[in-house]
Amino acid sequence: MDIPYLEPKIFACTQSKELAKSIAIHYGIPLGNVVVTRFSDGEFQPAFVESVRGRRIFIVGSTFPNSDNLMEMLLMLDAAKRASARHVTAVIPYFGWARQDRKDQPRVAIGAKLVANLLQTAGATRIITMDLHADQIQGFFEKPVDHLFASTIFLPYIHSLNLQNLTIASPDMGGSKRAYAYSKFLQSDVVICYKQRIKANEIDSMELIGEVKDRHVIIVDDMVDTGGTLAKAADVMMEKGALSVRAICTHPILSGNAYERIENSKLTELIVSDTIPLKRESSKIKVVTCAPLFADVMHKVQNNTSISGQFLM
Repeated sequence: MDIPYLEPKIFACTQSKELAKSIAIHYGIPLGNVVVTRFSDGEFQPAFVESVRGRRIFIVGSTFPNSDNLMEMLLMLDAAKRASARHVTAVIPYFGWARQDRKDQPRVAIGAKLVANLLQTAGATRIITMDLHADQIQGFFEKPVDHLFASTIFLPYIHSLNLQNLTIASPDMGGSKRAYAYSKFLQSDVVICYKQRIKANEIDSMELIGEVKDRHVIIVDDMVDTGGTLAKAADVMMEKGALSVRAICTHPILSGNAYERIENSKLTELIVSDTIPLKRESSKIKVVTCAPLFADVMHKVQNNTSISGQFLM
């Protein structure tokens, strides 16, 4: 017997409500209604106010700290499963805890794997995310993962700058693959920053592999946290004769005094997406929305059509 077509529904976790609204507008359907009951001790309970029985639903929520953001996603997935949704897709523009993708020292957790297990146990039948910190995190899931690349939204913006003598830079050795992918499409040179850390979020020294003299440089990375690496890289590159230094970072975590670091740095501009809402505006920070990209992919997932055209890298 044929299953009747039911229009999908899009719901938002609290932390990603504005992005979810924009995605729903681009998709062409209204954002679903969710009510979150909060108790005096900090416990909370999200509830769908409308039926999801037999439908594919998309739950939009980035899982950046604090851990309540991840917990809200898990509770909504569980609620959808128990409300008899047919497919439950977790749309996680920023996949938090992804820096814990391996045991890099004794007696530590692999947080990214734990989060993957939690999402699947809670009821996610599919994951849509963008610019994972480590590509291998896809393998932590036993469900389909659509891993999108922010280059789809950033490359048109770079072209609009019409920069001559362009060089793409990687902030560390681990990001060289991403830098070379951008340089391939932009037909530009590549430089790599070699940095040594004292501890997490603190850089001891930085050297450049490559030439930046008389070049407009764009640093590409998946996230910006404290902004220390970008500020240091911009200083080093300008000292070595760069004409300008910009940075493209998909996920604007911007913790601690990151805003002050960026504003006081030699960066001309920091270009980010809206996977994480900014805590405040800054004259140096340009936001490029990822909503049309996610809406298009979600539409293709709903209609079982190929999304391979969205993968520029």
